[in-house]
Amino acid sequence: MTRAIIFDLDGTLVDSCGVCISILEDMIADRGADCAIDRVHARSFMSRGGEKMVAALLGDACRDPAKDLQEFRARYSEVKTPASALYEGVAEGLADLAARKFTLAICSNKPQTLCEKALLDTGIARFFPVVVGSSASFAPKPAPDLLLQTLALLGVRSGQCAYVGDSELDHQVASEASIPFYFLTYGYAEIGWTPAESRSFDHFTLLTSDLCLGRTILAA
Repeated sequence: MTRAIIFDLDGTLVDSCGVCISILEDMIADRGADCAIDRVHARSFMSRGGEKMVAALLGDACRDPAKDLQEFRARYSEVKTPASALYEGVAEGLADLAARKFTLAICSNKPQTLCEKALLDTGIARFFPVVVGSSASFAPKPAPDLLLQTLALLGVRSGQCAYVGDSELDHQVASEASIPFYFLTYGYAEIGWTPAESRSFDHFTLLTSDLCLGRTILAA
């Protein structure tokens, strides 16, 4: 049996909201704008796409969403994501999955270089032989491009893996690719949203326990 598990990154393994807000607050301060970011409200924008996020959270300090996103990402590349940004149980859970010979991959809308940096910063890069982030070569989720590229690099079919995510976007792309979806409730989905016909978990260790007990829908 091929046991490949593909993970989204932000909101699934790493709570990047704090880092993003800090960068955007610095941009607001540097522009001399008089606006503040509501940290609770900000969470729902973490999975809506970069331009929408910066436009919404910069507020009156937003000049041009596309150029603001470029600046945001440039600043992000200079900021270290602390290991404390990992959700509880992630480091231990990934180690357990790797020890049990699961093949692990990342499929994220975060730019490739920032994916790789966040994984290195938080100390979990060693668990992921395949990392697929956004680039000019592939359309972002919910288009299937990134997920199909992940499958190709893993060398598996859609029925031989599972996709783990935290948002409506993740569920949509998994459904369209006919990949079983596992939902982590603590991420950036709209409050109260639950995916149909998917297993849901409130803690990462509950997910890894489920996977290690063989309750997944993986085909040989």
